Amino acid sequence: MLLSLESSVTALDQFQESIDVIGNNIANVNTVGFKSSTSDFEDTFSQTVGSNATGPMQVGTGVATSSITTDFTEGSITGTGVPTDMAINDQTGGNTSFFLVKDPTTGTEYATRDGEFSVDKSGYLINSAGLRVQGYTDAGLTTLGDVQINNTGAPNGDTSPVANYTFSADGTVTVQLDDGTDFTRGQILLQSFAEPSQLTKVGDNLFSGLTAAGPLATPGVAGTEGLGTIVTGSLELSNVDLASQMTDLITVQRAYEANTKVVTTSDEILQDLINMKR
Repeated sequence: MLLSLESSVTALDQFQESIDVIGNNIANVNTVGFKSSTSDFEDTFSQTVGSNATGPMQVGTGVATSSITTDFTEGSITGTGVPTDMAINDQTGGNTSFFLVKDPTTGTEYATRDGEFSVDKSGYLINSAGLRVQGYTDAGLTTLGDVQINNTGAPNGDTSPVANYTFSADGTVTVQLDDGTDFTRGQILLQSFAEPSQLTKVGDNLFSGLTAAGPLATPGVAGTEGLGTIVTGSLELSNVDLASQMTDLITVQRAYEANTKVVTTSDEILQDLINMKR
């Protein structure tokens, strides 16, 4: 087989994969907290056909995808006015920080940048999939678990119903009861990782593989130890640069078309060889 045919076929496969990555980025341009991906190529084994005074003479056999990496650059933060919506501002930290949420059924923990939270009928702070936000669950800020908003831990055992609640930039949850009593109910914590590129996207704006990514210590208070701060009443938008993605799409499309021409030319050469035999 002509090496040009083999090389161009591998290129078509990889460029199709690159188009898949770009297409997914564009599809998620309005997805809250979405992190775009980029694909990188590498050449494959080169066949040595001889040598001369300047060194070996080699012909490559194609291209392969070396990596598909996630870009964790922070997206724009926009206000929503919804008290339970939260975004992480990493500009004050240094590391990419994440909220932690846990599946109450399986106990599996995930990281997410999507802070579109709400409060369920039991008072738990949850994401759109019903996973519970993690942090300190007591007034003393010592016990880790599911963040819950109720009158538990109120001064003097006050059992008045919850009238209102607020979240601060460091994640502290302050509850106000019907009788006007205010107290700290808990605190939302953040987590950063040594190698966030090791996190795995699993849908629903969630990342798994937390252990492989190397958690930096235990979940910490926002605004400390390199963690970002929490911006309440706001959400982080997708970090997809639509103009850049469209430019990349055109570039890949042209490369794909060029390689289809190589396939066509190689096929014509093979056809000529067959006709010579006849």
